[in-house]
Amino acid sequence: MTLGAHPELLVLGYLRNQRLISSAQDVESITVDWDVGAAAVKTRSGIADIEAKTAKRVVTTGCGQGSVFGDLMGDIDSICLPPASITQAQLYGIVNAIRLKESTYKSAGSVHACALFQGEELLIFVEDVGRHNAIDTIAGWMAMQDLMGSADKIFYTTGRLTSEMVIKSAQMGVPIVVSRSGITQMGYQLAQRVGLCAIGRATNRHFLCYSGAERLAMQPELAGIRKQAGS
Repeated sequence: MTLGAHPELLVLGYLRNQRLISSAQDVESITVDWDVGAAAVKTRSGIADIEAKTAKRVVTTGCGQGSVFGDLMGDIDSICLPPASITQAQLYGIVNAIRLKESTYKSAGSVHACALFQGEELLIFVEDVGRHNAIDTIAGWMAMQDLMGSADKIFYTTGRLTSEMVIKSAQMGVPIVVSRSGITQMGYQLAQRVGLCAIGRATNRHFLCYSGAERLAMQPELAGIRKQAGS
């Protein structure tokens, strides 16, 4: 179930986030067949222990639902996020960039959006029927650009910060996540566990930093600027 804007990147990112492949180099080709609604993936050297890795299936939360294979928590303690920080001004810039972005949501609703930023620069913006599709597509794009684990990247989503979204962000090596929505209890616990900065309820100049506050550089002077502008 997808809007189908970037099907090959969606498939690649899905395989990467499921830990079935480690990089784009593992894949020789991806062929999407819309007639049957499937994608055929040809790897270069196969996938070791694929039966065991796909034996356990968990249905995820979110629009259209989805599936994850294996133990979602299996490698969580091996994740080491790169050092990175975000300033309050950069956070405001990201939220404003999303606000100004022309989108399917503005015209039709019923979709989720995810985006990847470098500072305040928007690198890629993806909308799909569910937040999982959108983040997997961005993961595929990052894999093609060899950007996994880049220290200066910030991930944005309109959806809730669930445990699956936090884990996928961490697996992509993105240590800062911003959401227009809130965070679930398990998402909060996992963000603390891996040292991820999770910022939610980010609209206009309002936000809540749930975890990783040491990565957020507050700028008290911005409050004065806001007050002066409104006076």
